[in-house]
Amino acid sequence: MRLRCAYTDLDGTLLGLGASLFTNHEGNFSMMQARALEACSRAGVEVVIMSGRRRVQVHEDARIIGQSSFIFEAGAAFSIDQELTVLTGEFDLDPERTVVRQISDRGVPELLFESFDGRLEFHEPWHLEREMSHLFRGEVETAEANRVLEENGHGDLRLLDNGAITRPMEGIETAHCYHLVPKGVSKAGAVAAHARARGYAREETIAIGDSVEDLQVAPSVGRFFVVANGPERDPGVKEAMCDYGNVSLTEGSNGEGFYEAVVTSLMF
Repeated sequence: MRLRCAYTDLDGTLLGLGASLFTNHEGNFSMMQARALEACSRAGVEVVIMSGRRRVQVHEDARIIGQSSFIFEAGAAFSIDQELTVLTGEFDLDPERTVVRQISDRGVPELLFESFDGRLEFHEPWHLEREMSHLFRGEVETAEANRVLEENGHGDLRLLDNGAITRPMEGIETAHCYHLVPKGVSKAGAVAAHARARGYAREETIAIGDSVEDLQVAPSVGRFFVVANGPERDPGVKEAMCDYGNVSLTEGSNGEGFYEAVVTSLMF
């Protein structure tokens, strides 16, 4: 069955050092991502960004690579041809009181900061102007954080780990990016919903990523590729790979890994 859609994470996957489409993992100029995107275009394969970034950011990234679909805020919503689908469950998307505002009004960020003092903070400046998810950086166990949420009456929320980041944080060797979202929100759910809307069979899709959260997309696609830098920065990724039967590790990092995943999939 031919490939029809490739879902890809942005930071640490499609993008190279400095979050550039035209650098490799070391920051040197690279055309690997562009060549992979060209191969997808020639083969009629849709490329859908799945990112934790804000809507306006991901919209611009999708526009730059010539695509009309994108998934944003860690799977809280997706857009197809400018039609928005929100996946925040009981949390309504209200311009006057966004999901982020609803969560803030309950004091949840402050609860997490107090519970993990010195280990969690807002991921400045990218935590601003968000609609559906709070954005943090630090080093915490998500299972422990979600237990804190449950015990304090916030079981309708969850903290998810969106992978290691290069931004330094005092006292922490390798900081991670975390999203506080409505409990049902995930990249996996958004990918599955997008595929249904487009009419893609699971076997007609692949996904590429670098984090444990990205890996959860694996059951929703025919094949999942982890770029080499994922487990290099976060050993938890390598451990999580064992939970799925359709996951491959690329030899290349970042965009080189993205290229490898696309070319490999187009060969079959």
